[in-house]
Amino acid sequence: MSRRALLRGSAALGAVGVAAAVGAWQWSVDSPADRLHLTSRARLPEPFTVPLTMPPVLAPVARDDTTDYYRIVQRAADVEVLPGYSTPIWGYNGVFPGPTIVSNRERRTVVTHRNELPVPVVVHLHGGHVPEESDGYPTDLLYPVGGSGGMADRTGMAGMAMHPDAAAHTMIGERDYTYPAGQPAATLWYHDHRMDFTGPAVWRGLAGFHLVTDAAEQRLGLPTGARELPLLLADRAFDARGEFDYPAVDSTLLPTPGVRGKFGRGVLGDVVLVNGRPWPAHRVATARYRLRLLNGSNARVYRLRFDRRGGSVPIVQIGSDGGLLARPQELREVTIAPGERYDVIVDFGECAVGDQVTVYNDLGAGTTTRVLRFDVTERVPDTSVIPHRLTDFETLTRAAAVTTRRFTFRQGDAGGMRGWVINGRAYDPGTPIARPTLGDVEVWQLSTDLDHPIHLHLNQFQVLTRDGRTPSAADRGWKDTLYLTATGTAEIAVRFTDHAGRFVLHCHNLEHEDMAIMATFTTVGGGR
Repeated sequence: MSRRALLRGSAALGAVGVAAAVGAWQWSVDSPADRLHLTSRARLPEPFTVPLTMPPVLAPVARDDTTDYYRIVQRAADVEVLPGYSTPIWGYNGVFPGPTIVSNRERRTVVTHRNELPVPVVVHLHGGHVPEESDGYPTDLLYPVGGSGGMADRTGMAGMAMHPDAAAHTMIGERDYTYPAGQPAATLWYHDHRMDFTGPAVWRGLAGFHLVTDAAEQRLGLPTGARELPLLLADRAFDARGEFDYPAVDSTLLPTPGVRGKFGRGVLGDVVLVNGRPWPAHRVATARYRLRLLNGSNARVYRLRFDRRGGSVPIVQIGSDGGLLARPQELREVTIAPGERYDVIVDFGECAVGDQVTVYNDLGAGTTTRVLRFDVTERVPDTSVIPHRLTDFETLTRAAAVTTRRFTFRQGDAGGMRGWVINGRAYDPGTPIARPTLGDVEVWQLSTDLDHPIHLHLNQFQVLTRDGRTPSAADRGWKDTLYLTATGTAEIAVRFTDHAGRFVLHCHNLEHEDMAIMATFTTVGGGR
């Protein structure tokens, strides 16, 4: 069955209809009057009564002279998310978020994934500079152990009949994902990327941190240990039994993709989770803390503000999606869209013991206006620093570009129904939208009709302009995901390197991604 046939069938069921755009209305922000978010039926805890926890750090199963080897089993499990309830999840090693992998820039990382779930999976290292076969192309499926339920028949899966190379890297049971050495220190993350079903799979728990470190970063004197906190933000909704509520057309997540009715705009929950805990609280000392902020939500955009006694607490940004900035910069708030990461320092040194610093979401409504709270419980000395210079930084210029490409993200005809298209075309794995040459600098012009966080695979980029003007301070650094609001435009400079093959650009609103707002680009070697 082709994606075109699937989309037509879903439209006939009335399951994945997409409403027309109205002005510059933003789809990933709460609009209570339209009841665009799901409403939980379970008993919810009072905010800031549940302690924050950190995802477990995964230990390698083996090491040799060049490589660290890890093993992850994707399986179903029951975990406590809401106090007093047992929530079924799909988890990496049965936990949510998945275990954190910490890689050294000087060493290759190989992660073996074993699929014990009832559906195929794809693993994408978001922000990773990796070869095609380990990138997590949406049709490179890893089928369950044994290929049970007839799923080893590739022609029965969405998109498998569209092109003979669509399933070039499919496997059954287990596969190795190889991540070469050399990527700069950065906050990356890994998540499911199966075509048509990324949204519900991530919603059920398939997401985790992958941190890259190096010696230069470790010499900077930044906060470390218990004062370095990876924080995955993800909104969810719960049914009366405390299970994740998601408006999937097909709850098995196998033959029919899509979400019901208005949720094609993007699925929003009414509970904000941080590292899988609802509105948690965390005890801190009077010291600097490094917060690795990741928006792992399907569609929700957050505008984070740190508040103490009604006053704003400064945020010092030190890194973006692709690693450290050249120099730190102070921000009053952080707007973070799905897929984006912000590496920031928050200084509790001027707080008194007993102070509380609350993180608010100024784009939320009702229960989603609060995120987490830091409770200052002890006074300690602090030897950490924020250097004036963080790293050497190469600037990509417009003058160095060999070509300019334009990509428009719009509603349009996606297989006979109203859906999402890029440059007027629905997603087709077999037809690349661009063929950039490795090593060349290119300028890509991006424009949207609604708000879309746009993500590029393979390499990071730099923002040249936003809406025809100088980009915002928060756009600085190496980015792989850029949030464009309704009718927004941006110009980015990108240079793809090292790995020839097929990769994708797409919207990281996961319901938009699942409904075809994606395109393949193929990188080719120099001189070809």
